Amino acid sequence: MKHRIRTSTVAVLVLLLAVTAGPTQAQRVEEKPTALAMVGDALIARPLLLGATVAGSVVHTVALPFSAIGGNADEVGDTLIVGPAKATFVRCLGCTISGRNANEVVNRDDD
Repeated sequence: MKHRIRTSTVAVLVLLLAVTAGPTQAQRVEEKPTALAMVGDALIARPLLLGATVAGSVVHTVALPFSAIGGNADEVGDTLIVGPAKATFVRCLGCTISGRNANEVVNRDDD
């Protein structure tokens, strides 16, 4: 039983890395979060979103046979895993929109 849980956990982490590391996830956002928003995001929102991602992965795994029969397994995966994962790992610190901060993009030719 422990081996199955460990294997499922590793599979979910690999899936999360594959989903959040893709080039299509690099949307640029135009937000200027405050220091208070960044602190609240780092200490409260990100840990809760990480927990939601893990819990969504567990629920998705349990519900996968039923959602596959119903034909909406992709939609369930997007809602329970991909959405929280994007908000956890792709969203800039303190931002409310998922994506990377536009100020992060630096032209290396100017150096």
